[in-house]
Amino acid sequence: MKNEPSLLWRLRRYLHRQSREPGAALFSGLRLRLTLWYSSVLAIALIFFGVTLYLGVQQLLLSPITDDLTSHAQMGAQGWLAISPDHSCSMPSPRPGVVPDIVPHDPILIACFDQNANLLQEENTSQLPTAFLDTSLALKAMQNGSASDIIDTGGPLGQVDRYALGIPGPDGKSYLGVIVVGKSVQAQETALSIILTLLFAVGGVTMLGAVIGGLFLSHRALVPARLAWNNQQRFIADASHELRTPLTLLRADAEVLLRSRKGMDPEDAELLEDIVTEANHMTTLANNMLTLARLDAGSQHREHEVVSLDTIVQAGLRRVTAFADQKSITLHAEVRDDLRVIGDPLLLEQALLVLLDNAIKYNHAGGSVTIHTALVDQQAQIEISDTGIGIPAEHLPNLGERFYRVDKARSRAAGGTGLGLSIARSIATSHDGSLRLESTPHEGTRALLTLPAASSSQTHQAQEAIALASPPMQSK
Repeated sequence: MKNEPSLLWRLRRYLHRQSREPGAALFSGLRLRLTLWYSSVLAIALIFFGVTLYLGVQQLLLSPITDDLTSHAQMGAQGWLAISPDHSCSMPSPRPGVVPDIVPHDPILIACFDQNANLLQEENTSQLPTAFLDTSLALKAMQNGSASDIIDTGGPLGQVDRYALGIPGPDGKSYLGVIVVGKSVQAQETALSIILTLLFAVGGVTMLGAVIGGLFLSHRALVPARLAWNNQQRFIADASHELRTPLTLLRADAEVLLRSRKGMDPEDAELLEDIVTEANHMTTLANNMLTLARLDAGSQHREHEVVSLDTIVQAGLRRVTAFADQKSITLHAEVRDDLRVIGDPLLLEQALLVLLDNAIKYNHAGGSVTIHTALVDQQAQIEISDTGIGIPAEHLPNLGERFYRVDKARSRAAGGTGLGLSIARSIATSHDGSLRLESTPHEGTRALLTLPAASSSQTHQAQEAIALASPPMQSK
């Protein structure tokens, strides 16, 4: 008992460490999907095996009884026609040397009905269970020639298998009556019930073991993929970080040379301008790749502050106003000042800038961009709508994939890298939010950034934490 807290603490520490590992969300989803596939295949196999086994045993147990009842009904029909209607339910005597099927501990129940489905009284009729004498089966036999069912008679007989056979009249169109025979199948039904219970129990335990084993095996199977993914993310982050310094120096040197362009050959000046443009593009690409690698690895430093969406939106609008004026784009804002979220203001502003930049960049001259914030089901939403060129429906599912661009030539000319939406979506995901895109060609695009809204209690707790973290003011 003394080791329980230590084991629980170690388990929580292990799970926390697993959740903090790079790509934990990605590989957790893969692990669950693999386990689901393993379990589904096993479940289908178990269901097929169980149904086949149950039906096979049912046929093995009940088929001889059905054949026996059919034989007795035919013998009863012969007795009806050969002996006399007054003794219609009397069985013909067995031939010499033939042992009768009826034994004292497992009797055959017999009842006869006339053409109006009225019970014909015999010596043993009063000893038959009431449920066995129900006329519904006799009526079905008069319509179809024969019928069968299983009823619960209660008492020692329990479940009884009944078979009814119509006695055809001389004209072959009507029936003289119906003979109903039955036999207790309580022992067989009990055996089938036990088999069914065992199948469910064994199947449930097997499925539980399959899920646990599947989680373990899928975790082991994904270890090489996890290592390769971590190495790839580390390589991208290191390469992006190392590229930023030489690119910055290259751009700075080219800009210095351009200051003395008056004494320079015009073609050389154009080459230097191309160098500056490409250096800027590559610097943006390296920065975006580094940001994505850090977001994927969970190493991106992220603050947890109470952030006003009004502040984020106003800051984003200020940064894109000049770009919008250059493109003759009108900006409209319909922002609530009471929406708060818990997150990193710099990252949220970066995601907003990505969406605003795309809305302006792929818009028509004289178009407009509208920003609207709302609170829907305790979710803070930032909606950015534009009147731009729109996106064909077949491209919408792929938006957000890295380096995916609808029009590569136009995106390249506009300075796009194909990573902006990936960054915005990763930032939204890291804040437990989502990013959804809707678009109609030649009409515009709508981006909806959804984030969990901060409750008043969360806001109060965050403010108290900031107050406690701040150093106290010293009086002079």
